[in-house]
Amino acid sequence: MRIRPLARKEMIAALCFVAPSLVGFSIFYIIPFFQSMFYSFKDEFGTGGLTFGNYQDLFASASFQKAANNTFIFTITSVPIIVILSLGLALLLNQKVFIRNWLRTSYVLPLVVPVASIVLIWQILFDWNGSINAILTFFGVDRIDWMKSEYAKYVIILIYVWKNIGYNIILFLAGLQNIPDQYYEIANLEGASPARKFFGITLIYLTPSTFLVILMSILNSFKVFRETYLVAGAYPHDSIYMLQHYMNNMFLSLDIQKLSAAATLMAFVILVLVFILFRVEKSFRSFME
Repeated sequence: MRIRPLARKEMIAALCFVAPSLVGFSIFYIIPFFQSMFYSFKDEFGTGGLTFGNYQDLFASASFQKAANNTFIFTITSVPIIVILSLGLALLLNQKVFIRNWLRTSYVLPLVVPVASIVLIWQILFDWNGSINAILTFFGVDRIDWMKSEYAKYVIILIYVWKNIGYNIILFLAGLQNIPDQYYEIANLEGASPARKFFGITLIYLTPSTFLVILMSILNSFKVFRETYLVAGAYPHDSIYMLQHYMNNMFLSLDIQKLSAAATLMAFVILVLVFILFRVEKSFRSFME
């Protein structure tokens, strides 16, 4: 089918507006990513043909195994927590409660305040001589070395939830407000219980929003290195040594091949998770229809 002259002009104009962003995205993201994939199959000296030696060394590395295991545990622990909390707060904010306006303001603040600007507050809270230990001491409880013990992973989960819960609440609120009120009115006339309305109406129609929240939460869980680095430093406790720490160490030692292999593997895992989530959502939506 031939494109009309007006449509062709609009397409050309749209491409002209998008072109600068596409060029910048290609230069700073797409090209470096494929270059990194290429380096991941090269040997230490960058000579010879392609090899899987870097990936073999990667899986044999104890530090990489620890980083991958910690990242996996963090993701499967923090994602359900943030999804459940954000859904609960969204349901609360969708009702007429006394503190609704205050809550709507409070959950947006982490989105507009950079983590780096308030990291000092987290350090003061969880330092050995910090505020939380001062409160524990006041009640006769021994101090806890939060960032140099197993408690460090709970601190990072708390920071992760605080930083990302606001965006998830916005997504859930948008989904809740798109559910027609007639469905709840019919359910009330039929005498449906609150639990029946929640599982039979709310969760069903929140399926697209829920999958999007889960997807964004998983992606954000892979970006927790920034918060961990700012709070715990370059050498954190073993329980919060993530994949990004491993890649940062490889960068500092100029081991570009292993760094590229770790980054490529991490990108591949994320793509697989995204594909699985979209397939599950598509299957669930087909089942509901």
